[in-house]
Amino acid sequence: MAEFIDQIGHTITLKKPVRRIISLVPSQTELLFALGQGDKVIGVTKFCVHPKEACRTKIIIGGTKQLHIDRIISLAPDFIIANKEENNQDDILALQQICPVWTSDIITLASSYEMILTLGGILGCEDQCRVLVEEIQKSLIPPPLKRSALYFIWQNPWMVAGRATFIHHMMEAAGFSNAASTLDDSRYPVLTKDEILALRPEVILLSSEPFPFRSNHASTMALQMSPSEVLLVDGEMFSWYGSRMGLAGSYFASLKKDKK
Repeated sequence: MAEFIDQIGHTITLKKPVRRIISLVPSQTELLFALGQGDKVIGVTKFCVHPKEACRTKIIIGGTKQLHIDRIISLAPDFIIANKEENNQDDILALQQICPVWTSDIITLASSYEMILTLGGILGCEDQCRVLVEEIQKSLIPPPLKRSALYFIWQNPWMVAGRATFIHHMMEAAGFSNAASTLDDSRYPVLTKDEILALRPEVILLSSEPFPFRSNHASTMALQMSPSEVLLVDGEMFSWYGSRMGLAGSYFASLKKDKK
């Protein structure tokens, strides 16, 4: 028997080794496969698109915020991985009645590393997780000079990532200072056009998720928000915590090359 405390302070007790996992978090589903634990995964959300095996060979148990609890019960999991922001609290409480639920709460890079290492302890792959974290840390070295930026996740209304988000810390790793960091809403501030202009961001980052910004949005934004530079960016590289962070460093470097 082993006890672990998750990132929302909940103690989970495992009476036997984990064999049947349901993941409610796309980035952590990808992490499980990267750690060689994919054969233990029996259910995932419809947003778990990496790796391809996750959506092709595993049972879909709904969306991150629209779970099919009955389907989850029928799969008889012995371990569920959830996330405070991506999943609903009521669902997490209901699932805790089925089996141990380990819930992550990722805001900083450090909390992401802690999540990886803790899951390594639970699943018996500590050494592999330690190596992964070290590789990510080496690849995410922020440059000394940063350009101010706003990272947009939605339009109508315009919504950006604030300072109390994982995206904020990944922006810093990518070489941007978050122009929204001084705003009262520390999570996802809603801004008007005038408020955006008043912040005077050097760069506007339009994410591919959750709102699917495309080239037409970038063209419109460039006209409205001149002289800010407008970049379309891969939202997974800025918001997915876990093994995908190992790809983020080279992606951030490519953004710098593209602007030269």
